[in-house]
Amino acid sequence: MADTKIYLDGHIDVPQDRLEAVKAALPVHIAHTRAEAGCLSFSVEPCPDVAGRFLVSEVFINQAAFDAHQARTKASSWFQVTAGIPRDYKIRVEEP
Repeated sequence: MADTKIYLDGHIDVPQDRLEAVKAALPVHIAHTRAEAGCLSFSVEPCPDVAGRFLVSEVFINQAAFDAHQARTKASSWFQVTAGIPRDYKIRVEEP
């Protein structure tokens, strides 16, 4: 079970009045996440079809690494900047 990869895919819809603050905070959030132990990949990219939508894709080596990411994120400035913004994420587990 320790080698079970965790995948998160989805999007965050940023309101126009918060877009600049989110864009400003995004590079630090991406850098910190990619530096986490157990992060295999992490991307947040603007959606080409929906204004204010960012497509999110994450892969972590296991549940513990994913849980550590979630805990770190909740204590970060990213969490404060994006508080209350709608997200639509799907999480799946890949068994080895």
